[in-house]
Amino acid sequence: MKYIAYLAFAFGFSSVLAGSYEDFFRAVHGNDPAAVKALVARGFDPNAPDPRGQPALMRALDAGADEVALTLARLPGTDVNVQNPAGETPLMKAAMKGNIALCEALIERGADINRPGWTPLHYAAAGDSLPALRLLITEGAAVDARAPNGRTPLMMAALYADESLVEALLAAGADVRAREKDGAAAADLAGVGGREWLAEKLAERAGGTPAGR
Repeated sequence: MKYIAYLAFAFGFSSVLAGSYEDFFRAVHGNDPAAVKALVARGFDPNAPDPRGQPALMRALDAGADEVALTLARLPGTDVNVQNPAGETPLMKAAMKGNIALCEALIERGADINRPGWTPLHYAAAGDSLPALRLLITEGAAVDARAPNGRTPLMMAALYADESLVEALLAAGADVRAREKDGAAAADLAGVGGREWLAEKLAERAGGTPAGR
């Protein structure tokens, strides 16, 4: 139903507003912050979704339009906790991309760091972004936050990221013994990712061995 509402929004404009809609997303894709600010000043909604339901800020992130994304994040009318159809927030995507300036702007505007389920810290770990991970920890991110499958940011780092992110999470107090719902711990996931050296290191920290050893 939410997706249908997005489509109705996108295609239900009068001809004048439809032109503004097209101009707005052209400016988003073209990374033109001046045009975006001008359209918003004329009354265009900075939270408008594109025809696929992606909020403008998320669309800017996906398009690599960093200046527009930062401009939108700083506009008073922008909902910094808006979600795309996949349930992702701008801070989650910015953390994954390692866009520190945008992360800082979103946090300053009140972006939710410790949302239920998948968190920005999970995304920073998956994106192998040490600066974003450190920023989120400094801002109070829960290092042992649980995704719906029970996975923690440490598990994501063990599977996808450089050892420096694993060490940063451990230094912040991440539980190396935590297990996801299927029973796997960070050491096991490092092994799944073919990172045997890291699996051994994490297993030693946990006082055991990776599953299957």
